[in-house]
Amino acid sequence: MDVLTPAQRRLCMSNNRGTSTRPELILRRLLWQRGLRYRLKSQLPGKPDIVFPGGKLAIFVDGCFWHQCPIHSTLPKTNRDFWQAKLSANVSRDRRVDASLRALGWTVLRIWEHQISKHQIDVVEEIAALLGRGWNGPDQSSKR
Repeated sequence: MDVLTPAQRRLCMSNNRGTSTRPELILRRLLWQRGLRYRLKSQLPGKPDIVFPGGKLAIFVDGCFWHQCPIHSTLPKTNRDFWQAKLSANVSRDRRVDASLRALGWTVLRIWEHQISKHQIDVVEEIAALLGRGWNGPDQSSKR
């Protein structure tokens, strides 16, 4: 049984951000420090969180709950049928968006929120490698 009233639950859920989440902000700051310049807004399918137009790289920062991370995903105990359908639809939509972007010639990178909190250097290194730049370490960002 949910300990919150429906109105309280609605308020809690409405406060979940869809953009500029904490993991996104952390990743953006790290990329900027590394000298990797990106775009936030695009007309691409699925509205990627971070876009590198020159490298045709679209990055999505996926929340472990909302996108069913294989490590951390759990279903709420109440209203399980609703949540199973909702979260499965999110994952299906993610796959359709990935396919659409790849058909347009884009590389798609999906990063779990837990990767940003635990493996920041690895994530930035992977992005730099996909863009064709070597990793110089956290204190030696490339200057252009």
